[in-house]
Amino acid sequence: MRLVNHPVLCNYYVTYRCNAKCGFCDIWEKPSPYVTLSQVEENLVALKKLGVNVIDFTGGEPLLHQQIDEFLALAKKMKFITTLTTNGLLYPKFAQRLQGKVDMLHFSLDTADKEKHDTMRGVACFDFVMESIQIAKSLGERPDILFTVFEENHADIAAVYEQICLPNDLVLILNPAFEYNQVGDQLSEKTLSILECWGKKKNIFMNQAFLELRRDGGNHTEDPVCRAASTTLVISPENELILPCYHLGERSFPIGGNLVELYRSEEVQRQILTEGRLPACEGCTINCYMQPSFTVETSKYFWKALPSTFKYNRLKGTWRHLLS
Repeated sequence: MRLVNHPVLCNYYVTYRCNAKCGFCDIWEKPSPYVTLSQVEENLVALKKLGVNVIDFTGGEPLLHQQIDEFLALAKKMKFITTLTTNGLLYPKFAQRLQGKVDMLHFSLDTADKEKHDTMRGVACFDFVMESIQIAKSLGERPDILFTVFEENHADIAAVYEQICLPNDLVLILNPAFEYNQVGDQLSEKTLSILECWGKKKNIFMNQAFLELRRDGGNHTEDPVCRAASTTLVISPENELILPCYHLGERSFPIGGNLVELYRSEEVQRQILTEGRLPACEGCTINCYMQPSFTVETSKYFWKALPSTFKYNRLKGTWRHLLS
């Protein structure tokens, strides 16, 4: 049964440019413009009309955009829940400008081993993450650690949790790796079981529905669980609406100041109906689209995701925003 019939999330790509070269991501290889303040302002007004609650300003590396703090300030003023993930390289520079503007601030960190992390990210950013944690805490922020889990680093969870998260009272978000466009990774049943156990510990967010979906072989086109296009609006740095999701990018529609009309148009609505049903959707486990998909209709994944979702929102206090 469908519970919510409007989009709830916007993945707003402020640029595809990135100052890291992660081996599990290909976005940094793309040429990219930067979004403009006027575009963001127009689109935020439209997103509010469409019922969106959460704005994820993303990239690339979102802190490469010199006006990212202005985007966040606009979103907060309009009562959106805001989220931003950074590799930490530029956070010390932007920290004071971002203060109080990000509800869910994530620092990417995949191991407590400096050399191993920097190798995985293709750039020396470990020390910047450590510095960013202390700066954020000094400003009264409550950042999370976003740990992307692969077969080769799941043994590093304990050190990150015990040496970094617990001493700093940070939430550890375990983000199982996924495959797309010949990058990423599949996880073994052993690793899935390890993640299931970690998800029960204090201050750890592990969406158990992600694990269930992987055990079921991912999304299946004959009976899709994916609701990417109807739950999530993807806006590109070119100011285009990307459908059904960023990773497939089957169609792009210029927004031109008319996002509400565009989204409700017959052509876009027809494209939305392809969500989870295209050949490339078979076996998909992409977390950033499955997370909202699990929340808008009852299914076994809805019930599997519910405890961890409540846990995170309780830890972060974001449930207050959702109720209001």
